[in-house]
Amino acid sequence: MKNANPLWKFFCSVKLTVVLLLSLAFTSVIGTVIPQNESPDVYLQAYGAFRYQLLSALGIFDMYHSWWFQGLLLLLTVNIVVCSIDRLQGSWKVIFNRNPRVNPQRFSKRSDARSFTDKRDVDELVKAYEPVIARRFGYCRVTRADGGAAIYGEKGRLSRLGVYIVHLSVIFLLVGGLVGSFFGFEGFVNIPEGEATDTIRLRNTGAIHRLDFQIRCDDFNLELYENGAPKEYRSSLSIVEGGRAVKQKDIVVNDPIRYRGINIFQSSYGKLPPEHMAREKTSPSGPEETYTLSFTSRSSGMQYTQKAKVGEPVEIPEGLGRFVIMAYESTASFRGMDVGEALKGILTPPEGEPVEVLLPLKFGNFDKMRGGEIIIAVENQDREKFTPQSSETRYYTGLQVTRDPGVWLVYSGFILMIAGCFVTFYLSHQQVCLVIEPLRQSSRVILAGIANRNKLAMKNSIEKMFADMTERQ
Repeated sequence: MKNANPLWKFFCSVKLTVVLLLSLAFTSVIGTVIPQNESPDVYLQAYGAFRYQLLSALGIFDMYHSWWFQGLLLLLTVNIVVCSIDRLQGSWKVIFNRNPRVNPQRFSKRSDARSFTDKRDVDELVKAYEPVIARRFGYCRVTRADGGAAIYGEKGRLSRLGVYIVHLSVIFLLVGGLVGSFFGFEGFVNIPEGEATDTIRLRNTGAIHRLDFQIRCDDFNLELYENGAPKEYRSSLSIVEGGRAVKQKDIVVNDPIRYRGINIFQSSYGKLPPEHMAREKTSPSGPEETYTLSFTSRSSGMQYTQKAKVGEPVEIPEGLGRFVIMAYESTASFRGMDVGEALKGILTPPEGEPVEVLLPLKFGNFDKMRGGEIIIAVENQDREKFTPQSSETRYYTGLQVTRDPGVWLVYSGFILMIAGCFVTFYLSHQQVCLVIEPLRQSSRVILAGIANRNKLAMKNSIEKMFADMTERQ
């Protein structure tokens, strides 16, 4: 027997459900308080080397993809499945019993039962009221005993499945999240106009992920407001497979292109780096004497532009600290990835320890990943050593590439949850019994009904039926 199995008892325990839900709630609070998927520099500055290594080993910085958080979700899924099966065994006989047993005394002895006396005999009353019960309740059955009769009717048996539909919806949601976590991915890629790629860099690990097709940027268009702020940026993309374009679409923010379960979103843009531009001089690339830096305050949203030289500190407006360019590198790397020409500098905030900042010249939004109160970028277009190959400015498109194979399970879970909640809260299993007892010259009629939910509505329905019956005497 399943009920005698200790493992079965453990997983069908309500106490286990409470513990798992509280654990998930507590860890979710931690995931909200501690920013997720920030750069290591941010965590090192905030927690120090020892606590950073400890929290990183526990997966706190990417908590929702950690093994222990996924383990809690898996345990909760098994717990809900076992609880549902264990309790469904008792409800199954009630829901799917074709010939339910009728106990007239269960109804006639209820305190809210209503009765009246009718001059007709038992057979006449059965013939008169059986169609009424059948019409109102669908299922109708007549039983006879000791010269009397009982007309039993019921409807809404399947409404008892509402709670199990809700359980199933939660299982769909949990399994969908686990499937997406194990088999999905999220990455980013920058593609210059006219070029194509089949590789992206994963968000959490920084590893290179190869796609089964190429993404080609055929064209990029940028519309600006009068004040120079971007109004809309649009990428004309082609999906290339087997040497030919199999799908084409112009995408903007929140209007992605989808192909083979992979979603490609418009995420960012930027001007092409120096290697995509012709040089006025034939001398090799090298450091400039003066660089134009932009400082963007996250709190105010204001952007400030200042000239800076290597080794000379620059005061950042709004009292956000001081920045100094320490060195120029023709070939810099970040987490093993070649990011090309870059500046290395030291940011000293008003409070806290100095932070080393890497500023690749061809990735204007690179410093956004660092976090903090200030975003620093190098204004490459102000470098006098380079001029565009043509009079038109060329851009690259920044794309977010995601795959979530569990999304349809999640959608199905939401639909099932809505249906289950509707069945659970708005429908009920209603049972009614009209007991007819023979008297000497007449018959006694007793009417009563029960419902597993919304008992007030059932009481009002019985009152209405009783009033209709007494009027027809």
